[in-house]
Amino acid sequence: MAQANIIDSKLRLVFETGLDELGKPVTKSKTYSSVKQSATADQLFTVGQAIATLSNFPLVALNRNDSFDIIG
Repeated sequence: MAQANIIDSKLRLVFETGLDELGKPVTKSKTYSSVKQSATADQLFTVGQAIATLSNFPLVALNRNDSFDIIG
């Protein structure tokens, strides 16, 4: 049976920086690497909200990206 072993975790904050000429939102993101793999969703949400207060732009999304090694 194959197993998935987590090797990396990242936190990505997405900010809305304005509107384009068609009125669609323009976004920019900032990714933080080496996130503690055992961090819960609530902990990451709290940290993401705290970091977002340092920005001049509104936070529109908060993502966790985990990478795994699949071993057979």
